[in-house]
Amino acid sequence: MVHGLLDSPQVFDRLKRELADRRHPLLIPDLPLRLGRTPIEEAAVLLGSHIEAAFGLDQPIDLLGFSIGGVIARTWIQLLGGHRRTRRFISVGSPQQGTLTAELWPRQLVAGIADLKMGSPLLHQLNSDQDALRGIDCHSFYSAIDLAVLPGWRAVLPVGERTILPVWTHPQILRDPASIRPLAQELLRP
Repeated sequence: MVHGLLDSPQVFDRLKRELADRRHPLLIPDLPLRLGRTPIEEAAVLLGSHIEAAFGLDQPIDLLGFSIGGVIARTWIQLLGGHRRTRRFISVGSPQQGTLTAELWPRQLVAGIADLKMGSPLLHQLNSDQDALRGIDCHSFYSAIDLAVLPGWRAVLPVGERTILPVWTHPQILRDPASIRPLAQELLRP
């Protein structure tokens, strides 16, 4: 599980409780996103090193990313070879198609946030070659009204299933039981 920009691994505590020890092992690394200063590709390299340290080089994994964490996970899958071992990718409230909230932030100050601009070089690269995602069971969960990903429908992968969560704000996605239940069901699906 990959956390969002202003989050820590504790953002997944409610989801972990809902899973009730039915999903092991869980890896929830604490990535140093530095308020958006860390470029997404750099964070994806760090994610890959955590995955290798925990699971070796070949063990198949399921990957869930929340907010910017979903774009970090996708970058690892598509650009750093993660597609070879990823079975399932769950993108949760992640600006996979960019977000208006990133448009005003300069790359010189916050490269990670700038990577989330609509049409950014990173998102253009990810969206122009989707072959690495095609062999993976992908599912996007998003809020239609999300104040962090604007407009909310941009929080979807270009492939796979899409589910609208019945919440109003970005933080509710990992706090509200109406969101937590379907996310846990997806993680527990065989």
